[in-house]
Amino acid sequence: MEAVQSGGNVLFILLGAIMVLAMHAGFAFLEVGTVRKKNQVNALVKILADFAMSTVAYFFIGYSLAYGVNFFSGVETLMDKNGFELTKFFFLLTFAAAIPAIISGGIAERASFNPQLIATFVLVGFVYPFFEGIAWNQAFGIQAWLKMTFGEEFHDFAGSVVVHAMGGWIALPAVLLLGARYGRYSKDGRISAHPPSSIPFLALGAWILTVGWFGFNVMSAQTLDKISGLVAMNSLMAMVGGTLVALLVGKNDPGFVHNGPLAGLVAVCAGSDLMHPIGALVVGGVAGGLFVAMFTLTQNRWKIDDVLGVWPLHGLCGAWGGIAAGIFGSKAFGGAGGVALMPQVIMTCLAIVVAVIGSLIVYGTLKAVLGLRLDQEEEYQGADLSIHKITSTPEREANW
Repeated sequence: MEAVQSGGNVLFILLGAIMVLAMHAGFAFLEVGTVRKKNQVNALVKILADFAMSTVAYFFIGYSLAYGVNFFSGVETLMDKNGFELTKFFFLLTFAAAIPAIISGGIAERASFNPQLIATFVLVGFVYPFFEGIAWNQAFGIQAWLKMTFGEEFHDFAGSVVVHAMGGWIALPAVLLLGARYGRYSKDGRISAHPPSSIPFLALGAWILTVGWFGFNVMSAQTLDKISGLVAMNSLMAMVGGTLVALLVGKNDPGFVHNGPLAGLVAVCAGSDLMHPIGALVVGGVAGGLFVAMFTLTQNRWKIDDVLGVWPLHGLCGAWGGIAAGIFGSKAFGGAGGVALMPQVIMTCLAIVVAVIGSLIVYGTLKAVLGLRLDQEEEYQGADLSIHKITSTPEREANW
């Protein structure tokens, strides 16, 4: 029976890892559909190359930094419990690799390729696991202090704060240091619309992410005996809430409609194992409205050229999800309890501080040493031709 249980746990977490790996295709196609046609190839290559770089960084540095576990043992040791630790690494790697995938959408259409690969290695190797260890592995005694002071630890079941808020807040300084795309904002205050190149691709990306998210959330239990149908139901309700509010507030804009479910799912990650489904519906709905309002404000009022709106979507909705777990996870709001508001607020703020400082150091150094963006002519030609020497529609090139 022990062997069956061990094998079941490996299969369970492996399926989760595969589902979250598939979400990276969702990141890719969401970006492909949102950027202009001359940058579609770059979006596809970036996501795959960033995933590969993330794997190397997390395998050799990041996972050890977060959990104190390394894979320099013999194969006999690694095979223990059917190789559960290996599949657990694979699962948590797909979370870590979401950080550069999130950033990719914010810096699209004008970022240089190689500096971003370097940033990916440093962020996934050092910055992300630093906070991951604090939140999920008791590092530095911060969780113990929260438990002693407020009666409960910080609770983030599937990464609203650890993954999404971190990713979104790391992306913000990168976007600001890069500056807006050429021609996006004119000196006389006019805004040049850069509409999505392909709503079908954008929608495909959103759907792949939405489906994979049920692996992201449900399999965060990590072992079969801890699986909870409540997590699946809450993910569903938050997704629906985000969609409906984004549809309403976004005035039927397809870009908002397809990002609405993602906003809801970002927000519900933290408390999906505690909330009542009605609470999850509210949390998702607030996130959908928050994304539409803040995306519009960021782009039009503040003139921050965050192409896919990754700071509002992941940074703000993730932070909201962390705090919402402390509200709607409590018994007073129909939740299971075992959570307190102050630890949620404190750790969410700490995540933002770590993300922003880490991002400023990484991207500030890269900007000073290598430069972060394509030159004006390369950007005008598009990242596809400038970096990869081919476009998504090669009819433009001469036939040899």
